[in-house]
Amino acid sequence: MDASTAAKLAAGLGIGLAAIGPGIGIGYMTGRACEAIARQPEAVGDIRTTMIIGVALAEALTLYAFVIAILLFTA
Repeated sequence: MDASTAAKLAAGLGIGLAAIGPGIGIGYMTGRACEAIARQPEAVGDIRTTMIIGVALAEALTLYAFVIAILLFTA
């Protein structure tokens, strides 16, 4: 296996594995936010704001991995 093929394989595996963690985290976070809103409907604004910030931070991990995968793919 030459270096170009190995880089492309690493890029594909890297983005695939990097998407698993944030995907699970975002799903868990959204479910817990729905439970919290169901328990305290008057706190919808605070819960939603905190959830959106958490989702954005978790999604940033996937975007970083995507950028690294693109760099590996073009190397």
